[in-house]
This record gives sequence, structure tokens and C-alpha cells, in this order.
Amino acid sequence: MTIIKFSRRAEGLTSSAIREILKLTEREEIISFAGGLPAAQTFPVQALQSACERLFADAPAAALQYAPTEGFQPLRQWIADRHGADVGNVLITTGSQQALDLLAKVFIDPGSKVLVEAPTYLGALQAFSLSEASYAEVPTDDHGLQPELLTEALAADARFLYTIPNFQNPTGRRLTLKRRLTLVARARELGLLLVEDNPYGELCYSNSPLPSLQSLNPSGVVYMGSFSKIMAPGLRLGYVIAPAEIHGKLVQAKQASDLHTPSFTQRLVYEVLKTGMLEGHLAAVCDLYGKHCSVMLDALSRHMPPGVRWTRPEGGMFIWVELPEHIDAMALLEEAVANNVAFVPGAPFYARNPRTNTMRLAFVTVIPDKIEEGIARLGSLIA
Repeated sequence: MTIIKFSRRAEGLTSSAIREILKLTEREEIISFAGGLPAAQTFPVQALQSACERLFADAPAAALQYAPTEGFQPLRQWIADRHGADVGNVLITTGSQQALDLLAKVFIDPGSKVLVEAPTYLGALQAFSLSEASYAEVPTDDHGLQPELLTEALAADARFLYTIPNFQNPTGRRLTLKRRLTLVARARELGLLLVEDNPYGELCYSNSPLPSLQSLNPSGVVYMGSFSKIMAPGLRLGYVIAPAEIHGKLVQAKQASDLHTPSFTQRLVYEVLKTGMLEGHLAAVCDLYGKHCSVMLDALSRHMPPGVRWTRPEGGMFIWVELPEHIDAMALLEEAVANNVAFVPGAPFYARNPRTNTMRLAFVTVIPDKIEEGIARLGSLIA
């Protein structure tokens, strides 16, 4: 009999709570607010199809060949120009999830302290936990991370602070300009590296963008971006903008991981971007998502019983709901699925001290009539 011995890290692996929940929501009759998926009707299919035809006509061999680990130079330059960065600091990744994995490999030893928001993105916790990180949570409120509570003791020996300042997953909150300035100044004072994850920043309904942390302190921030939410997640294309000494280590880690992100995907996306279509495309996406968000907020105000609170995002894909303390969202989910509606319980988004009376609602893939119907069912169950 073959003896199988997994590594210590593999033994500690668990499935994503969200992925497991999504398996329950595949039935057509379920109104699902669970998946953090972009709306399929926003995918620029025609633009990608036309770009693909041009690519095979003009540079098929290059698109199908091996490529540099750092990525396709014109795409890296486009990203650098958009963010006011140096192209030498840009690394293309296979989705932003790979960027999290590379950061974990480069920075985290078993037991290393990592600072995270409470709550934070579950995928980041998965990536960091595989490298056996030890977590400390930075308190948040209705306006996101509270930088004034980032004390010297809390930051001591931390490898970095991971934050999602724009329309955070799972809460939908956006960090104010004042807090951004305070956070950057405090991190600089403490010598603390910031990791800024920004997959949702372009999905701004209020048309009032705020400066990135990276733009406020390029030498002290690692910035992560993605084309998943603004173009299509199946492309699996993300990027990192990092200070030179960090960029070099990330490149080395990526070489050991997958050599390079697929050449074809990179060239295809650049072929679309160079036409200048992105701004018009984003405007249409934001218009659609903003309308869905308004429908859900209106439904919540009419159907939720007293004692229920929720965020009012100005962008992104999520609304965060806080239930009365005695209600366990995981138990509520079982009843909800039995009534053909689904959401994601909030507890898995906490690194240390889970709040079981919370849940995340995703609104972009559900049509308005179904949003109304689903929220009405949830409100009735909660009541």
C-alpha cells in the first residue's frame, strides 16, 4: 500500500467557505446573493473577439510563445502610465490571487505577524494561512479601517498590513481621504509596509475617485490590481506595482510558480485596451451595478426588521449586513437555502474574532425583480 505523507502546510488546508456555499446555490430556483461574481452581461465579448482576430492575424507566434516573467512590456507600460508608476515596478500575475500567494511566499515565515482588517477578504486569509501567518486585526468601523488605532505595539514585527481601501470585500466600505492620509503617514512613521488590494476601485458609482495609497507613498506600498472585475475574470489577469527590491523578489517567486502569466491573455487584453474602449465600458458597468445596488438598498430599507444594519456602498459589488447579536448567520443560511435564497455568512471573513451575526450580500448578478423577492424572503426569515 502506498504511504502518503502530506506536508504540514497541506495538512492544514481547508476548503473556502464561500466555494462550499456556492455549491448549494447552483439550483436555478435559488436567488443567490452569495457569489462575488461580476455580471456576465458586462463582459466585452465583441471587443475581445475582434482583438483575438487581430492577434492571430498580426502576431500569432508571439502570442503563443513563452514570454518574460515580468509580463508583456506594452501592457506593463499601460498599467504604469495609468497609475503614475515606473514600468520597472510592474509585474503581471495570473489573477490577483496569485499576487497574494507570491506576497505570502516572499514575506511570511511560519508564525510571522500579518495585520489585516476585521473583516477582510477571505482569499487573502487563505493565501497567507498557507504560509502559516499569525494574524493581528486592525479595528474597523462604518468608514473602514481606523488608522488611529494602528499602535506601535500592534505593528511591532508585522511583515505588512493588508488592506482593501476601495469598496472592500466583504463590507463595501471605502476609506476616506482623511484616513488614507493618516494611514500612510502612520505606516511611514512605524516603518510598516502596506499591501493595497484594489480590485473594485474602478467600480465607483459616485464618480468621485480617491487617491491610492500607492500614489501617496510609492516606496512604502505594494499595490495590487486586476482585470477580473473590469473586464472578465476568466482572463485570469492581475498585476502588482511594488518598490524595486520587492519587485525583484516577487519576480523570482513567480519564476518558480508558473514562469509567466499566459502570453496570449496578456496580448489579448492589451489589444483591447489600446483601442481606448475601457472608459466607456467602465461607465456602462458602473451604471448597471449602481442601479442594482440602489434596488437592494431600497429593498433592505423596506423589508428588514428593526435591529438590522447595513452598509451603503458607493461602488463595488457588496453590501455588509449586521444582524441582531442573537442571530447566527450560518444557521440562518440553512433556513434561507430551504427558502431558495442564499448569502455568505460573515464569520469566515474574520482572521481572529469572528462575528457570527454578519453576512455579505452580492447584488450585481441578480436582476432587480429577484433582488426584491430575495431580500423580502430574507427579511421575513430574520423577523
